[in-house]
Amino acid sequence: MKFDDLLTGFIRLHILHHAAEHEIYGQWMIDELARHGYCLSPGTLYPMLHAMENKGYLPSRVQREGRVTRKLYKATKLGRRGLDLAKLKVRELTGEAIKR
Repeated sequence: MKFDDLLTGFIRLHILHHAAEHEIYGQWMIDELARHGYCLSPGTLYPMLHAMENKGYLPSRVQREGRVTRKLYKATKLGRRGLDLAKLKVRELTGEAIKR
């Protein structure tokens, strides 16, 4: 992904946004991010999800339905607080950027 060093923060915010609304799983998140122009492979997304889980932003649970097993993620209180702070910072940046 071009400019991935700049865009990974936005990807994490997308993840937190959706995980605050409902449980998410990896392939769903890959598809959702693709709708916004981010092309992520599982090899990029899953380590990101695991890192966010290790930092306490997303707990996971395993769901089994027949032969399908999914790891579902939902934002924690810490994750939602981080998302709220990030939204303030995005609004601040957007306000400055639009003025120019």
